[in-house]
Amino acid sequence: MSDPTAAPTQQNSLQGMAIMTGAMIVLPVMDAIAKYMATFESMSPGQVTFYRFFFQLACTLPLLMTVYGWSTLSAKRPWLNLLRGVLHGLASLLFFAAVKYMPLADVFAIYFVEPFILTALSALFLGDKVGWRRWLAILIGFCGAMIVIQPSFEVFGLKALLPVGCAFVYALYLFMNRAIGEADSPLTMQIMSGIGGTIFMAAAVWAGSSAGVADFAPSLPASWLGLLLLLILGSISGYAHMLVVRAFRLAPLSLLAPFQYFEIISATILGYALFGDFPNLSKWIGILIIVGSGLFIIWRERVQARSVPSP
Repeated sequence: MSDPTAAPTQQNSLQGMAIMTGAMIVLPVMDAIAKYMATFESMSPGQVTFYRFFFQLACTLPLLMTVYGWSTLSAKRPWLNLLRGVLHGLASLLFFAAVKYMPLADVFAIYFVEPFILTALSALFLGDKVGWRRWLAILIGFCGAMIVIQPSFEVFGLKALLPVGCAFVYALYLFMNRAIGEADSPLTMQIMSGIGGTIFMAAAVWAGSSAGVADFAPSLPASWLGLLLLLILGSISGYAHMLVVRAFRLAPLSLLAPFQYFEIISATILGYALFGDFPNLSKWIGILIIVGSGLFIIWRERVQARSVPSP
């Protein structure tokens, strides 16, 4: 007799992987917009990060309030959700500062130490079982990311540490998505995260600009195109990260971690389309390795889903 709970669990994992893949393909559009604003609109990373969270609330809150009412603001764990917002704000600030100075794909290549951190956190503190095949798939995906762009600290100097700092902070943010559990709905978590990130970045921009730090200089969009891009930035931020929260409700952190490598695909395409960074042969090989590692994990899940446990 088969276990009636086995199939739904495997089905949830597959759904979580599909949702995560879609979100990871869309999210790099945010980072391309941030680089565009810094390059062509002369806007500081701190100001772009503030607008990212401010317009996230402006674009999502009215719709969510109309559909779900005031209950979306009623968080059972408000302080933990606000802390998620602070962590998310800090991670975004570090990443947007990195893309100002470095090519988009280079930033992603260095940033992809994050799945290692996330997998370690989930294994150590949440008890997720990580088999050798999954560790191998994560390692292969990481090697693929390094092939796409081979970052050098000699070339970028200390600025190369910005994506590393972002990776650590963002891993903590994703870890809290699972650690908080299902006390609050994904909608409530996303709204509270937006509030926390907006408040944190408003304080950061004020403090940084008061200290005369150029990367926190306050400014308004220089054109209508810039304003439109900021609105798009906020919309993607709000809705795509709700998909990420949903994915982590359906599948373990360690299972979803390798799928973040799919971001490098969108980043490479956008880097070429917007900034003229055409991928060479080694980059395409790396992309194939990244996709292959994710497909391997999907295949493993399907094999396990077809297996019937004994009584």
